[in-house]
Amino acid sequence: MNHPSRLPLLPLLPLLFCALPAPAATDPGLAARIAAVESGLQPAVVIEGAAPVQRRLADEMARLGVPGASIAVIHAGEIEWAKGYGVVTPGGAPVTPGTLFQAGSISKPVAALAALKLVEGGTLALDANINGYTQWWKLPNKVDNSPVTLRQLLSHTAGTTVHGFPGYAAGAKVPTLVQLLNGAAPANTRGVHVATKPGTKWRYSGGGYEVIQYVIGERTKSGFAQVAQDTVLKPLAMNDSTFAQPLPPALLARAALPHDGSGKPIAGGPHTYPELAAAGLWSTPSDLAKLAIEVRLSAAGQSNKVLSQSMTQLMLAPVLDDFGLGWRIDGTGQAQSFSHGGANAGYQNTLIAYTERGDGVAVMTNGDRGGELAGALVRAVASAYNWPTQRAKVRTAIATPAAALAALPGKYVIEGLGDFTIARSGDGLTVALREGAAEPLYAAPDGAWFVTSMDAELRFAATNDRGRVTAPGLDTAFAKAK
Repeated sequence: MNHPSRLPLLPLLPLLFCALPAPAATDPGLAARIAAVESGLQPAVVIEGAAPVQRRLADEMARLGVPGASIAVIHAGEIEWAKGYGVVTPGGAPVTPGTLFQAGSISKPVAALAALKLVEGGTLALDANINGYTQWWKLPNKVDNSPVTLRQLLSHTAGTTVHGFPGYAAGAKVPTLVQLLNGAAPANTRGVHVATKPGTKWRYSGGGYEVIQYVIGERTKSGFAQVAQDTVLKPLAMNDSTFAQPLPPALLARAALPHDGSGKPIAGGPHTYPELAAAGLWSTPSDLAKLAIEVRLSAAGQSNKVLSQSMTQLMLAPVLDDFGLGWRIDGTGQAQSFSHGGANAGYQNTLIAYTERGDGVAVMTNGDRGGELAGALVRAVASAYNWPTQRAKVRTAIATPAAALAALPGKYVIEGLGDFTIARSGDGLTVALREGAAEPLYAAPDGAWFVTSMDAELRFAATNDRGRVTAPGLDTAFAKAK
């Protein structure tokens, strides 16, 4: 089994255990909660009957090859503490609460707020044909003549293609938005079109949010970045957030640099993302926390810095498959949360908050395996603050069937998302969901297969050469590479 390269731990220790945030110095209870988070990281899944697993943040950053991380914790409706860990790059400056990270798909809730603000102002309508707003480019529909609406695009129910975007490395030509939407050179993704009947199926689509970006730009004549600044970032005092792509040198000096799955710097630094609405935001956990706090307050009728109470409540109402207008929605009542993850090249992040409780957390990292770290930090916060959800999932594992040892090893492709590899390891199997990051693949009694690093499972067809992978916000097919 291959293991990811490990970052030297000792040089990071002084930075990982730097001074506590100022309030913690005079509040022993807060200091204890911070310490509990830093030493209480938990895997996404634990095996029933196994000893409890709790890991230290420093150890996990080293194991996962994540040089830096930043966190902001919301409690009692406010940011209770924010802290940076590690470095912007090995040998570089320490991460602080003001260090900038690419937010990835957490750009989408910001885009959704901006779009809904335009709806409230009468510039757009939720259920009008989106092509009625555009003159120079139209969304192709290869299924039927059903109109596509803003509501469908925001909730990933429009049937549009292109799951996500890899960005453009330093020095690479960057396409215009129309080139990107058409899949024309120098775009590195296919064109965006409707591939399933609008309104009938949940299908995550970064491409759909690029349609929104285009519509906002053509409709307002101001450009998406300016609209987002005026309607969301400025009113919420998200002063460390910007849709500038690429980041200007003065801001880049404040940014965490991206690293691959083995902890090595990505050549040339941050990729450029012209896909602003889908993936173009730079931010900090504290700014993302401000976003979540405003959404919660607005839903309760206690603030209207961006949207009215009724519009925010509509935003948080699931449309299909637990997804609202820009947010994933889980649970009900005091356990209802809204969340979104974000993954760009070398950055992995998460934001989650409760609709009724005044709790939440934002985590940003500068490593391709930072998603696992961010999830573990969320569960550590959930435990330290006694949240009703976001705990490790307990699953039963059985011995690997002998037939599977021979049938399952190989490389599998998930169209549009990459590939993974299953290999035999003694009497069991391993899976590398990321290159060089193999981990045990466990058999469940119901025929599913799962790992402990994330809440995801694989189910194979009877032929063992294809199947489906499911996770929160993901349900898609895979097939063995030919």
